[in-house]
Formats: sequence, C-alpha cells, structure tokens
Amino acid sequence: MKSGNAAEEVFLPVRVKPRAARAGLLGRHGDGIKVAVRAAPERGKANAELVHVLAAALELPSDAIEVVSGTASPDKRLRIRGLDPVELERRLAAALGE
Repeated sequence: MKSGNAAEEVFLPVRVKPRAARAGLLGRHGDGIKVAVRAAPERGKANAELVHVLAAALELPSDAIEVVSGTASPDKRLRIRGLDPVELERRLAAALGE
C-alpha cells in the first residue's frame, strides 16, 4: 500500500478471482488483498463488481475507488480516495476479520 496525496488517497494492489461462487474479500495477497467476484472478466464487468465489493467492505462510496492499472489483468492497482494508509489498513483488517 502506498500513499498518494497525504490523507486524500492511497493505492492498493489487488488480485481478482473472477467467476467465483460468491463475491468477497479472500485475504491478504502480498502488499494488497485478494478479492473474489462473480462476474466474468469481460467488458469491464469484473472490474465494476470489484469496485462495488471493495467499496462495501471499506464502507466507502463506489466512486471513491478507481482501477488505475491492470484493467485486463487479474493483478490490479486501485486508487482509493478519502482514506489515509492507517485508516485503510484498519478497515481492511476489520473486513478480513483480523
């Protein structure tokens, strides 16, 4: 996790598992997390579901999360606005049950 502009945004690496039986956070993956989505990786469907799943888990509006790289890859980099690195980590830990 790297910080962007102080408390305004952070970047989070994410590994996506498309076509999963159920959507949700699966756990840690390197410096980031692994997220399952039910959608197939076609026409942006998996990316859109990823944003919604993560927004719900972090208690943020969907428009606060943006896929900034890896749109066609399972490994993505997300920009999350409105959280600093400490708050992101706290919310991730809570969502993962840590």
